[in-house]
Amino acid sequence: MSASVGQYLTVARRFLWHRFRNGKIRLKELGTKDVSNFILKDSSIRGRRSAQLMTSVLRSFLNYLFQEGHAATNLATAIPATAGGRLSELPRYLEAAEVEKLLRSCDRRHKVGRRDYAVLVLLARLGLRASEVANLELDDIDWTTGELMIRGKGNRVDRMPLLQEVGKAVADYLKRGRHRCSTRRVFVHCKAPYTGFSSPPNPVSGIVKRALARAGLNPPNHGAHLLRHSLATNLLRSGASLTQIGQVLRHQQMQTTEIYAKVDVIALRALAQAWPGGAQ
Repeated sequence: MSASVGQYLTVARRFLWHRFRNGKIRLKELGTKDVSNFILKDSSIRGRRSAQLMTSVLRSFLNYLFQEGHAATNLATAIPATAGGRLSELPRYLEAAEVEKLLRSCDRRHKVGRRDYAVLVLLARLGLRASEVANLELDDIDWTTGELMIRGKGNRVDRMPLLQEVGKAVADYLKRGRHRCSTRRVFVHCKAPYTGFSSPPNPVSGIVKRALARAGLNPPNHGAHLLRHSLATNLLRSGASLTQIGQVLRHQQMQTTEIYAKVDVIALRALAQAWPGGAQ
């Protein structure tokens, strides 16, 4: 019970501080715009579950203010329901400049740096999944046609263009970074025995996490999927359509790509309509 009371007090205090931080608290002056502005700001730094809790608590608080005569109108009706499905959260991603900073964090004077750089380029430029990078074999690279054969989810096999930057990074690693060993896996551990990456456990996410730390980046998600989301998000901002993004990420269903329709905040704001009666 005390924990619930604490949660209610925390949300109520955040809301009141957001509205009246520079003056005396005057509950009668609260309007729908105050509610919507607080929800937009507060939910932008929280996950789905935390945002759901915040809106639920705020709705109860506003109901209480109205019933006790402290508020002129019942502002609880201005709070929309928080979506609870897979499309309810924005994908975590890095800005384009942060991706470049991440790649530059690899010291390619050393074998491990060449390997890590090649791994990160595959994730960042082609949007591969961690397991797809780990399972990549030498025979999957066709240097003549400039293609990669990717073994994805559900035993699906796709052929992708070997971009010049990606090919150069992988070739540099194979020539000057990969230890001599019998495995056909492209990426191998840098310490003996020099075995190929396995999935699971998968060291690819560990490579991403260490690179983020070196680059001084601290996103909410430190996994390899962060770079896949970043590629899709920055493609969208560059003008790519959802269909094109789905093709790059090799999504089998368009619904999987739809989450990226939410990341272009500037475009969404242009489409947003004012809340009825919200101008107060």
